[in-house]
Amino acid sequence: MPEHNTIPELETEKAGRIADEIMRPVRMNRGFVLWLGFLFVLLAICLMAYVMQLRNGLIVAGIRDFTSWGMYIANFVFFVATSLVGMLISCVLGLIGFKWITPIARIAEIIAVAFAAVAGLVIISDMGRPDRLHYVIMFGRVQSPILWDITVVTTYFVLSLLLWFLPMIPDLAVAKNRLKDKPAFLAGTYKVLSFKWFHHEEQYKILNQAVRILLILIVPTALAIHTVTSWLFASTPRTGWDSTNFGAYFVSGAFVAGTAALVIAMFFFRTNYHFRHYITDLHFERIGRLLFLVAVVYLYFNLNEYLVPAYKMKKFDAIHLHELFVGKHALLYWCVQIAGLVLPVILLLFRKIRKPVPMLIIAVIMFAAAWIKRLIIVAPPQAHPNLPVQFVPEEWFVYRPTLIESGITLGSFVMVLIIITLLSKLFPVIPIVDTIREENKNIASET
Repeated sequence: MPEHNTIPELETEKAGRIADEIMRPVRMNRGFVLWLGFLFVLLAICLMAYVMQLRNGLIVAGIRDFTSWGMYIANFVFFVATSLVGMLISCVLGLIGFKWITPIARIAEIIAVAFAAVAGLVIISDMGRPDRLHYVIMFGRVQSPILWDITVVTTYFVLSLLLWFLPMIPDLAVAKNRLKDKPAFLAGTYKVLSFKWFHHEEQYKILNQAVRILLILIVPTALAIHTVTSWLFASTPRTGWDSTNFGAYFVSGAFVAGTAALVIAMFFFRTNYHFRHYITDLHFERIGRLLFLVAVVYLYFNLNEYLVPAYKMKKFDAIHLHELFVGKHALLYWCVQIAGLVLPVILLLFRKIRKPVPMLIIAVIMFAAAWIKRLIIVAPPQAHPNLPVQFVPEEWFVYRPTLIESGITLGSFVMVLIIITLLSKLFPVIPIVDTIREENKNIASET
């Protein structure tokens, strides 16, 4: 095949301008180096906390005999949840045929890749003997939800990575000739990763078929990843976890957390990368509608999760609900429910709120509330064991996060930021070829 574009629309002056604009943030500037250096220093400090935990055992964390799951497991559930945004945007909306997602689809996949990659590492922080992790693979039992959790998390990460990379191959072929002022290693990287792409229609046909297969495969995988995670809780008879609602409850909550993360990322790239022309107010308007929709669904399953046991009011359900509604967890619970779910649902009804800045504020609150909600799901139910708690120190059954536990948890977020930073600074965040085609279609429709 000759090395030239066979699609004329990629050779126009307007196409070149779009490609240059999208590639402009791909550089190793001083701000990028300082930011990445700060993240690695912070990660080193967090790793020191993990070394202390390895040396002294999980006793240095807030988890104890009765409350054996704390921030680590809540963090794992949260990371798995946030990673589902890739499936929601690229697969659900993409397969339906919404073209407005073109500028934000890759951003959603970057978030999915970062959170799915770190989710697998987060679970290690809760292991007392991480050196035995390989036993799960070597001697894993099919009946174990943990084995299935590791399987679906790994599968989802691989599929998300492919969905981020494969559609980017044509963009790399376009960008490899526009790297004159970029780091030298990028030219070789783009050349290798573009796989001698020449923009032939046959290549696009094969690529589109492959991507469509991935989009179809990742839907059941994404649903499995969070329903399997919910099984880890629901398969026990413990009050607060013994629920047949947990699968739908977790998945709907995952869409809320993931969409909130996407809004935050959209605002950052729109502002810092100067992508206002590509990530417009229209995108915030439509993603605001999506956030409203998933939040309403999640609100319904929240009502279902607490209304049913409240109606039955069994003995241990009554104790658990009392602690959540009016007891020691009440302030945190109601702040999460009202500020992180009810108020956003009401505010998102108004078009003026579905603007970039108000959407950012709402998304940050919902994102933080989503993490706290996972902690509420994980920790309080363990504070009410069915057996009486007698003749034991208070710290054995009262959960209080420690500084080391918080540092290790912070380290997982730092790793996510490192992955997002590298993927967004070394590769184009906005699809180049798809954007050029959409621009040409808009011009053709106007004329």
